[in-house]
Amino acid sequence: MTFAWRTAGESHGPSLVAILEGIPAGLELDLARANRELARRQRGYGRGARMQIEKDELTLLSGMRAGKTIGSPLALTVPNRDDSIESLPVPTNPRPGHADLAGCQKLGVRDPRAVLERASARETAARVAVAGLARQVIEAFGVEVFAHVIELGGVGVREDAFEAAGEDRARLRRESEFLCLDPAAEEPLRARVDRARDDKDSLGGVFEVRASGLPPGLGSYASGPERMTSRLGAALFSIPAIKGVEFGLGFESARRPGSEVHDAIGLQEGGPGPFGRFRRATNRAGGLEGGMTTGEPLVCRAAMKPIPTLRRGLPTVDFETGEEVRATYQRSDVTSVPAASVVGEAMVALELTAAFLEKFAGDSLDQVRDGYEAYRARLGPL
Repeated sequence: MTFAWRTAGESHGPSLVAILEGIPAGLELDLARANRELARRQRGYGRGARMQIEKDELTLLSGMRAGKTIGSPLALTVPNRDDSIESLPVPTNPRPGHADLAGCQKLGVRDPRAVLERASARETAARVAVAGLARQVIEAFGVEVFAHVIELGGVGVREDAFEAAGEDRARLRRESEFLCLDPAAEEPLRARVDRARDDKDSLGGVFEVRASGLPPGLGSYASGPERMTSRLGAALFSIPAIKGVEFGLGFESARRPGSEVHDAIGLQEGGPGPFGRFRRATNRAGGLEGGMTTGEPLVCRAAMKPIPTLRRGLPTVDFETGEEVRATYQRSDVTSVPAASVVGEAMVALELTAAFLEKFAGDSLDQVRDGYEAYRARLGPL
């Protein structure tokens, strides 16, 4: 069965739902692992009242027996505690920066709820739930996917935060209100969010996703859409409010000469490593060359625009009267960059899982492992 997933459900409907296909049989699924990811998505300084209402937990409806996957589709649900959309006033104007106006024009309606309920970033909770299950495939092969916030509202963390954190990365992120790895940045970040809240404004930022333990050769050089740059870029851009994505040096590579961009190739010291005898002297490419993973850590970053729902309200036009008004405000976050980093991690994990299962196909986890080990063995003398 080909790896695939799909979500359904509205922001204030009864539940978010999802179906995940292509997970091989024999994987011991840890549902608590997935629920921890859902809880992390709800965290972050600057979140709004909705996160005080919801307590996201998934319920698995199919695809497991005796604690293990059986190769059939996994169906899950994440209930909404707040399903009050029909009791709220009908918005009389489209909000700038949202899907409201273009969506209403697309559907030929004047009630933005027909659009905003599905366009809402609330849908990403279902994606995080799906990824919380799917990523356990690649984690069984030693692949780790880790995201952290590196900038918010123009305030950045130390550039070497990831390396400096070392083995304390998970703890530092867990203890951070911003899911960042630089304790010294906490107070400046908090002050920046507080100032935006006082100004009735919102903030965007940048998060970084890294993946280690990847074998070389995931993806393709032969087809544009199958390149990992294309796939990972599309996955990150599918997250609401993401406006920029880069890998490795990213845009900086356009400012440097080639001698300061490309990664020299050498031999592993002490003999072949887990993925053969070659190594890169640097990782400016961010673990991707020619549309494929190189075996070096994957490094990608995504920029999120400020949330467009502002308490001060931006100018818009009333649907009925055509008069200029201030956009309707109900509730929103000041920033949700920390939450977006969790979604970004989930999307990267999903795409890497898909690519991994394409390369090492099998109906059961044992069959996948056989293919993986045979590939590793061939890389040794290459």
